Amino acid sequence: MSLVIGIDVGGSTTKIVGLRDGEVQSPMFITAADPITSLFGAFGKFLYDNSIELGDIEHVMVTGVGSSAVTTPIYGLPTTKVDEFQADGLGARFDSGLDRLIVVSMGTGTTLVRVDENGIRHIGGASIGGGTLQGLAHLLLGTSNVDEVIQMASQGNTANVNLTIGDISKTHLEGLPLHATASLFGKVKNANVTQADIAKGLIYMVVETIGSCAVLSQSLPGGISDFVMIGNMTCVPECREAFPIIEDLYGVRFHIPVHAQYCTALGAALAYKG
Repeated sequence: MSLVIGIDVGGSTTKIVGLRDGEVQSPMFITAADPITSLFGAFGKFLYDNSIELGDIEHVMVTGVGSSAVTTPIYGLPTTKVDEFQADGLGARFDSGLDRLIVVSMGTGTTLVRVDENGIRHIGGASIGGGTLQGLAHLLLGTSNVDEVIQMASQGNTANVNLTIGDISKTHLEGLPLHATASLFGKVKNANVTQADIAKGLIYMVVETIGSCAVLSQSLPGGISDFVMIGNMTCVPECREAFPIIEDLYGVRFHIPVHAQYCTALGAALAYKG
């Protein structure tokens, strides 16, 4: 089988993967000023870095909000657009090995996609995600660079900003241990809070809220307890701190697969029926 290219075109960032004989090849991303520039930048870099000729490519599959800007075949190659929610579902199912799951795509905002025996369908979302983190960090920390926020947060302590059950009760409430968060940023009432604490608190606010939204989707008929997290926010270290806490609280499972950041591009490639 020749190489199938999957491309997830965002507003300014494009992610690209190759798929050959069921094997994922060289996932990468490029950031540029606009979708078309990032698309062709990613495509060119992928070909150059992997010594791939255009003739080696069987098909190009594109998805994402920026894919609407793609109106002609890419470099004359057969090019097909894929529904983004379908791509999320296909990529997360393949990368996790699960058949029944909720895909939680943590990008600028958050979308929830259900994958089960009835197919793949969008079931909702939340207007909180990486964009929220960037905007609040700009207002409160003077930077919208997520890498800088993560670096700040590495020295922070959520105990200085978040109110826990233990702060307001001497005994745990049913189903809520003393370390569970009662109120995000509910403890910011003194001058001892540092920029690092705020950075840590902002990340936890976004991650915990997304996790809670995912858990609430269990209330839909035929509830699913496996959540596969994909998107750029999965790279934030706090995900691996906060999600196990939510797992213990609600008896669910959060999965961050190997190619979590690239699952939508991977799903686009998997949609090829060749």
